Formats: sequence, C-alpha cells, structure tokens
Amino acid sequence: MAGGGGFVGEGGGRSYEGGVTIFVLFTCMAAAMGGLLFGYDLGISGGVTSMESFLSKFFPSVFHKMKNESADQNQYCKFDSELLTLFTSCLYIAALVASFFASSVTRKFGRKISMFVAGLVFLIGSVLNGVANNIVLLIIGRLLLGIGVGFANQSVPVYLAEMAPTKIRGALNMGFQMAITIGILVAGLVNFGTAKIKGGYGWRVSLALAAVPSLILTVAAIFLPDTPNSILERGHPEKAKKMLKKIRGTDDVDEEFQDLLDATEVAKRVENQWSNITQPRYRPQLVICLLVPFFQQLTGINVIMFYAPVLFMTLGFGNEASLMSTVITGSVNVVATLVSIFTVDRFGRRVLFLQGGVQMLICQIAVGVMIGMKFGVSGEGAFSKGEANWILFLICAYVAAFAWSWGPLGWLVPSEICPLEIRSAGQAINVSVNMLFTFLIGQVFLTMLCHLKFGLFFFFAGFVIIMTIFITFFLPETKNVPIEEMNRVWKAHWFWGKYIPDEAVTHGRQDRAV
Repeated sequence: MAGGGGFVGEGGGRSYEGGVTIFVLFTCMAAAMGGLLFGYDLGISGGVTSMESFLSKFFPSVFHKMKNESADQNQYCKFDSELLTLFTSCLYIAALVASFFASSVTRKFGRKISMFVAGLVFLIGSVLNGVANNIVLLIIGRLLLGIGVGFANQSVPVYLAEMAPTKIRGALNMGFQMAITIGILVAGLVNFGTAKIKGGYGWRVSLALAAVPSLILTVAAIFLPDTPNSILERGHPEKAKKMLKKIRGTDDVDEEFQDLLDATEVAKRVENQWSNITQPRYRPQLVICLLVPFFQQLTGINVIMFYAPVLFMTLGFGNEASLMSTVITGSVNVVATLVSIFTVDRFGRRVLFLQGGVQMLICQIAVGVMIGMKFGVSGEGAFSKGEANWILFLICAYVAAFAWSWGPLGWLVPSEICPLEIRSAGQAINVSVNMLFTFLIGQVFLTMLCHLKFGLFFFFAGFVIIMTIFITFFLPETKNVPIEEMNRVWKAHWFWGKYIPDEAVTHGRQDRAV
C-alpha cells in the first residue's frame, strides 16, 4: 500500500445492524463523566498553587520568592520549587500504579466496578484535600485522587468504545475528553471565584469541590449497565446478547454477537494478557498504546493546563488576570473539543491529528519567539497589554488545536484498536504511559522553565514535529471500522501488515472458521 498511514477503504469493515439508541447515548454520557475527575484536577491544581493563602501555608519559600517584586527578578525561576511540583505531580504516579490494578479489576469484575472504585476513592481524596492542615495530609489526599484517576482513565474509554455503535464510536468516545475539558473549565471558574474569598480559605473550597464530579461518577456507576463485551468475558452469553439488543435497538444482532463470541473465545485462551501483548501479532497495538500517550504529553499541553495561572503570572499577568486567562483558555478547550466530536467520524482520525499538529507547531514557535524577544535569557522584562493579548491568543489557538486532535484522539485511538484478549492490558499501558509522562513533565516543568527559559516552547515544538511525522506514516485510519474488525486495517497497512498473520483477518477475527 502506498506511503502514509494506509487504510482499508472507506469504512474498512462490515456494518452491523441497529442504530443509535437513546439508551446508549445516555449510558455513554453518564460514563464519560469519569473525565470530570481528571479535568477538574488538571484545572484546579494550577489555580490553587497560584493563590497566596495556599502558598503561604504550605510553600512559604515560594510565597516569599513570589512576593519579591524587585525589578531584576528572574521571571522564569520565581515559582521553581520541587515540593510545589511534587504536590501537583504526585497524583500521576499514583494513577500510573493504580492503572495496573485497574486493568485486572476491569477485566475480572467489569468496567462499571472500576468506575465505581474511581469515584469512591476520588471522593475520599477530595475530602482530605479540603480539610488538610499540613503538607503530609495534602499529599495523601493527592495520592488518593491519583488512584481514582487511574481507575477512571482505565475503564471509561474502554466502556465507551465497547458500548458505542461503530459509525459514531469516535464521537461518543470523545465524550470522555469533553468531560475532561468541562472539568478544566469549571475548575478555572471555581478558582476565579474562590480567589476572591476573604479569610484565606478559598483554596479549601476549590480542592473540596472535587467531591462533586466524584459523586457524579460514583452514582452513575451504580446504575450503568456493563458492556456486552465485558458480560461475555465473565461468562454470561445470554445476558450479553440481551444487552447488545438493548443498546443497538434491534433483535438482529447475530453477526455482531458472533464477532463478540469469537473475540471472547480468543481472550479466554490467553492466560496472561501482559505477555500476550508482546507477541509480534500485537506489535501495532503495543507501539500505538505506548507512543500515542507519550506523544500526547510531549505536546506540552499539561504545561499549559495545570500550570496556566502560574505561567501567565510568570509572563507578567496579575493574579486575577492570570486566573481569568485560564478561564478563557478553558472555554476554548471546550468549544474545540465539540468541533472534534462533530468531525472525527466524518473526516477521520488522521486528518485531525495532522491538522492539529501543524497548528500546535506554529503556535509554540510563535510563543517561544515572543517570550524570547521580551525576556531574553535573563528572564527580566514584562509584556505590554497588547503583547500579553497576543500571547493569550496564540495559547488559545494552541489549546484549540490540541483539543480537536491529540487531546481526544489520544484516548480514543488506543481504546478502539486492541482486540478483546489484550484490551485491558493495552488500555493499562495507555493510561500508565500517559500518567508517567504527565508526572515527569509536571515534576520538571518549573525547573525546565527556569533553565531552558523560552527554549522550553521550542523543546515541545520539536516533539510535535516528530509525532506528526509518526502519524503520517504509521497510524492507519480507523473511522467506521468495527472494533472487533480492526485487524483488517493493520493487515492492509504498508508497515504493520507483516506482523498480522493471515488467520487474524479471516472473516474479521482470529481463529474464526471460514
């Protein structure tokens, strides 16, 4: 097949009977609320760590450095604190570890049980953060939040991919990313409001309100049905077929159900999905589940999202202006994610990946140049109002590009490409790599900003070039391809085809009788 990503025609696989039902829309919307946990935390952390009352209580050295308003102050380094970054990023190490446990729970007990655990643990963590009176309790609360995020990010994308009809799988799966962006926006609005609270306890309100999205997910998980794939995997074929009929809105589900049965039979013969996913026949899925989350974090987006208020203050915005700027970028994030929901199943994954990559690259280079010209390597200077507005515009354009490309697709693509026998392992790898690099970037960002200065934006721009080249040549188009038919796409690809044995695509499933 000729260069590029290579894909199997328009649609790439067979079409199943049934349509889009109100029931499946409701269940997917409810499950997608799991994204609120991740989004609210991403958005709340940066705002809280820019509040003077919070810094003076837990990070007094950073507070005193921030209050140093001397003219020769190095703007790049005034927030550099390993303890401060540990507060933000320890959550992601907890999520990384939790994702491996969540993989086993998701497979053995079902997707909804993992979602329930996520909501409950996140709820406990948010309460601890709200009442914390020392750094130890604060960190323990953050670790519990991380466990909740790990379970939610493991189970929700898989749940959505399995429940959704093929033709709108992309849009429904992106409900998870939509919830993340709404969480980020709500967190920005909450921080903007709580920063005005007299008495210095606004940060407690911001952190404690994380209990709201966790309650939503916990209650939703109690009432949500499990997916037909998961029900079959746990040995209940009649119940699974009944659920499939309900979510597809038709009794004519024999073809799709047979594909699910075949997938389950293959999965049952797999004793250890972790060793199984390293086999050559799963090389495409393993590489994608490793590199897509790796690249997603190296776009630099979390630098913008959970350090946005700190970054804007570093660039000379006042405290209130920085929080307002975060609300603006959060709003752009939500609107741009809506764009992806309405276009992903029409134009496909590759078009959004490639367009988003080019737009992010242009914006990062422009921001780097502007900061370099104004602050140089000394870190001394300030933006005029007009220049600050331009920086805000470029960051918004960058956030928009991410929000309709690498943001939602970074969760969608890994969740839809893995066959059932390695699906939980593939998603665990996706989540753990995502959390690992979220942690690493969160932990070193303020130090990198201090030492790389404006070159930090060029650092991330370089990775955007690499990831865009990778998508161009190594990611096939997966729109309109049934989730259990995905091997046809890999077999037809110019590079990955050699790893897929012929029997893996015989009538759409491994070991299926002709």
